[in-house]
Amino acid sequence: VIFPEIKKALNQNHFNEILIPIISNLKKKNILCSNVLKAVYSSLFQVDELYDAYCIQRRLRDGASKMVAAFNLATGSKEARESLSEANKGYRECTEHMCSLESELESQMGEFHVKMKGLAGFARLCAGDQYEVLMRYGRQRWRLRGRVEVSNKQIWDSEEYIFMPLVTELLSIKVTELKSLANHVVVGSVSCEMLDLFCPLPQTLAVDINDLGTVKLNLEVTWRCVSSSIFLFLGAAALFYLDASEGV
Repeated sequence: VIFPEIKKALNQNHFNEILIPIISNLKKKNILCSNVLKAVYSSLFQVDELYDAYCIQRRLRDGASKMVAAFNLATGSKEARESLSEANKGYRECTEHMCSLESELESQMGEFHVKMKGLAGFARLCAGDQYEVLMRYGRQRWRLRGRVEVSNKQIWDSEEYIFMPLVTELLSIKVTELKSLANHVVVGSVSCEMLDLFCPLPQTLAVDINDLGTVKLNLEVTWRCVSSSIFLFLGAAALFYLDASEGV
């Protein structure tokens, strides 16, 4: 008796009304994931090509550098001067090409999403203290201010920032205590290497701000191999594809 009743209930319209939106949402996510995966593989292919081209230019520049050194030791004849000029020109051209390849590589490196998790100090932070944190990454800057509440909770005027990865730059962090309008005390500053942050999982960092390590800056860094603009575009494309397929 129970089986016919269950079958009858499953065939009721109100159940389908609940299930159909869920299935539709899963279709959207599946299409979006497929598009993102294609974008990741495309980016990986381009990075491989850029790396091969970069290695070639680096070898050519190393060769040009050796030629420059050799011609500098040669006699000051006209032929030697002309050869030195050509070698210097080749060195400059290789360097310019390598810089261009680095710029192209940076466009394929995704994004760093950095979340502020607060300062930590051993009997160093007190209620009412106000701090300014300045992070510099190439020409990118993130300046935020915060204060320590009576409950030791910290309130910051900004909690997240997106840095575009760079090939050669370090992340510079400076923390300043704001005692008054004209009295600011630098707690410490440090530079961090970003290479280890290219990781698919979020990473929690505790950065020593001063030499003694009594003040730490806690950050959560998530690397996204696909930039937000591409992700949003792929999401819109997934919705368009789904709407078009459902309209057929």
